[in-house]
Amino acid sequence: MTDHPRTIAVETLDPAALAGCGTVLGLAPPADGSAPAFLSAAADFWHVHAFDPGASGAPEILWVRYRSDTLVVHALEAHWCTEQAVVPLGVPIVHVVCPSRGDEPRLPDLERLRAFRVPPGLGICMDRGCWHTSFAPAGEATCLMLTRASTTRELAARLADGAPATETTIVSLAALGGTVRVVGADA
Repeated sequence: MTDHPRTIAVETLDPAALAGCGTVLGLAPPADGSAPAFLSAAADFWHVHAFDPGASGAPEILWVRYRSDTLVVHALEAHWCTEQAVVPLGVPIVHVVCPSRGDEPRLPDLERLRAFRVPPGLGICMDRGCWHTSFAPAGEATCLMLTRASTTRELAARLADGAPATETTIVSLAALGGTVRVVGADA
C-alpha cells in the first residue's frame, strides 16, 4: 500500500464475490433440493450453513451495535478459532472483508480487501481468519452476531484492558502502509 489513502467501492453482497472469506446468509433455498428445507404458505425454513465454533468452542449469540459511519478502515480484526456471522436487523451495514495473506497467514491480504452492503434479511458468516470491520452508514445499526463464547470474552478483555489475545488479532492499517476509504455506501 502507499502513503495515500486507497479507496474501495461498496459491492452488492453475492456468494461469488464473498468467496474465500465466507458464506452469504439469507438467500433463497436452492431450487435443486440439495439442502434440507420446508416451504409452505404459512412458513419456510431451509439449511444455509452449519456454523463451526471450532474445537471445544461454545456458540454464542450477541447483539452488536455499530456506530462508526466514517467508512475509513483504520484497523481489521481476524478470529482464529471460529467462524463469525453478522446479520443486520433494521438498517444496512457495510462490512469490509479480506482473506489472510498466503505468505503471512496472520496478516490481511489488503490487495483482496472488499466492502459489501449487507441489508436486513441477509448476513455474512465469515470463515476463520477472515479479516473484517463493519460500518453503520446510517449512524447506528443493530445486528445479531453468532460467534464463539471464549472469543467474545477474550476480545472484550483485550479492548477494555489491553489483555493478551490468542483467538483474535487486530492490526492497524497504519502499520501496514495507510488507511482505506470505502466509497459508495449508499449504493
